[in-house]
Amino acid sequence: MSEFKTICHTITADLKTGPDIRDITPELRGFVKSNGVVNGVIHLFIIGSTGSLTTIEYEPGVVADLKRAITALAPPDQEYAHEQAWHDGNGHSHVQAALLGPCLSVPVRDGALATGTWQQVVVINHDNGPRTRKIALTFTGM
Repeated sequence: MSEFKTICHTITADLKTGPDIRDITPELRGFVKSNGVVNGVIHLFIIGSTGSLTTIEYEPGVVADLKRAITALAPPDQEYAHEQAWHDGNGHSHVQAALLGPCLSVPVRDGALATGTWQQVVVINHDNGPRTRKIALTFTGM
């Protein structure tokens, strides 16, 4: 019988000015393979208040649709109270990221991510400049 374990790891993703979306599924698969993960869950958390995580079918049409929807939810050309405090032009970035959320859990079954055929894990930068995003991974299981 396999022993229960916890593995912590951080991956990074270079992203352009938001909304920019990048598929991190290959990095997650590499994490599973290199750590001999069999069954359990990977919890992902993005470090920073202007980034988010979700799953989509990572193809150009869906990526464009998601970017358009994100921008419509919290348009950058609106007035945000955040600007009164910091004057950094990214009030919309904080709202967009909060609406999508900073974390995600992905099951691992029989040594593979338990995702759908057309389902990829993506990281999103919402900020008004390029960012290198850090994503903290915590695996628990066997």
